[in-house]
Amino acid sequence: MRVLAFLDGTLADPDRPQIRVDDLGLLRGDGIFETVLVVDGVPRELNAHLDRLARSAAMLDLPEPDRAAWERAVRQVVENWTGPDEIAVKLVYTRGAEGDPDAEPVGYALGMDIAEPVRSARVDGVAAVRLDRGFAPDLAERAPWLLLGAKTLSYGVNMAALREAARRGADDVVFTATDGSVLEGPTSTVVLVRGGTLHTPPPTVGILPGTTQRAVFRAAEAAGWATKIEPIAAEELFSADAVLLASSVRKLTRVHTLDGTPLPDSTGPHAELAEAYERQYR
Repeated sequence: MRVLAFLDGTLADPDRPQIRVDDLGLLRGDGIFETVLVVDGVPRELNAHLDRLARSAAMLDLPEPDRAAWERAVRQVVENWTGPDEIAVKLVYTRGAEGDPDAEPVGYALGMDIAEPVRSARVDGVAAVRLDRGFAPDLAERAPWLLLGAKTLSYGVNMAALREAARRGADDVVFTATDGSVLEGPTSTVVLVRGGTLHTPPPTVGILPGTTQRAVFRAAEAAGWATKIEPIAAEELFSADAVLLASSVRKLTRVHTLDGTPLPDSTGPHAELAEAYERQYR
């Protein structure tokens, strides 16, 4: 099942053409997006997602998103959803048609079912591989025009990395910088757990500021865990109590195998942190 709502307040048929073939989001990936998890009709971390949408828009010189319109579009999707109790709502914002000086940006919210493999990974965990992302951890500050840390529609590299992981017999990827430090996953934030403390790399290294990672850290702190935002050497992943991938739809997923090497059993800390994350929404 899918539900499509545009920013002007209209609902549309997601199975019929809705976007111009010359839209710059399609032709050049010139646009941004967010994905919001909705559980039992309640969007999770919507304000944080809209904050990040506005941040990405500013980085791409897009008009500031109309927050009220986006909230309305999400609400329309939720109110018209008749499927399962969990839904992924993708927010898409593009520059509009190429070569048209009067073109308006295009924005819509698309509600979709959550695939069974995603649900299974929350419980079973994933195998991952490390892949070199090809840039240094200080590149984002030196070259802001590369848009590192913006959630753009240009996800070709991310999807290629996931295909490479599949070729290597794995499910997911941990990107590393040229100095061997941890960056992020193609669609997730990396969280390392060691000795009662959660660690994640800082956004200044050119990664997305994680909405779910922040929610996990907030819940973990309430449950008595310590948290740190600091660089992580990739080799540290092999000796951690747990390596977790945080993302809106997959929530908190543990990595049980890295580069073909089984990691220490992390079912305990994963279960405890996953429960703390869920508890804050009850």
